Formats: sequence, structure tokens, C-alpha cells
Amino acid sequence: MSRVQLALRVADLDASIAFYSKLFGTEPAKLRDGYANFAIAEPPLKLVLIEGTAEEATRLDHLGVEVDTTESVHAATTRLREAGLATTEENDTACCYALQDKVWVHGPGQEPWEVYVVKADVGTLTKQQSSTCCTDPATADTKEPAAEGGCC
Repeated sequence: MSRVQLALRVADLDASIAFYSKLFGTEPAKLRDGYANFAIAEPPLKLVLIEGTAEEATRLDHLGVEVDTTESVHAATTRLREAGLATTEENDTACCYALQDKVWVHGPGQEPWEVYVVKADVGTLTKQQSSTCCTDPATADTKEPAAEGGCC
């Protein structure tokens, strides 16, 4: 099974959790400091909410496709490269309170997309120095993780 991921950076995490719980009729699958994600069955969607700043309107953080296996990530990497797209790989990266393998590409409007697999769920996690967790790798130096000392 795979599903599309939509990651939003929101000013008011609690209000956003309440709204999306009502909209999709389900509670978050994971709640952490500055972070929530919903594993929505219908429509198949992974909705990720990342706490931003109070003054900032909700904005797209990134898009993704969650897959079941590392092999699926590798197959996507090969397919994307063969299609002529520039890719950035991250293996065994700590992101969104999980250990992940992923590959990033950019759409024509520079929108970041990741194809990723969650290898292990981790309750608390410190952002790895080399990780672009919840950021577009192309702009990782200009973004900060949502939760200080932690990952999205």
C-alpha cells in the first residue's frame, strides 16, 4: 500500500488538530511536541502538521508518497533518475519521530516531493545533523526544525 502525504506548516497546532480531526473523522495517529500526523484511511492520506510560527499563515511544507519498503524507495529513485529528474537520497535518516529512507525530487514550481518508508517509529528523536527532516533538502540550511531539539 502507498498513500500520498501532505505536510503543512501551521501556526496553531492545537486548532489545526481539532479541525483536521473533524474534517477527516479521525484523531492523529502520532502526536509529539510541535508535530502531529494523521493516517487517514479514506481517502488514503498521510496528513502531517508541523508547528510553525504564530505570525505565519498555514503553508505547504512538502509533499510525499509513503511506501511500504526500502526496496520501493530504491525503485522510485531508479525510475525518477531514468526519467531525467534530479534526486537527493537520504537513508537511515531521523525525521518526524521515525527512522526513514527517502528520495527527494522537485516539481516544476520547485515544490519538494519525497518518496519514503518509515523503518521504525521512535517516540522521541533528536534531529540528525545531516538530516533535512521536514525540510526540502535544497533549502535545508534556511529552514529550522519545527520543534527545538527535536524533529518536526
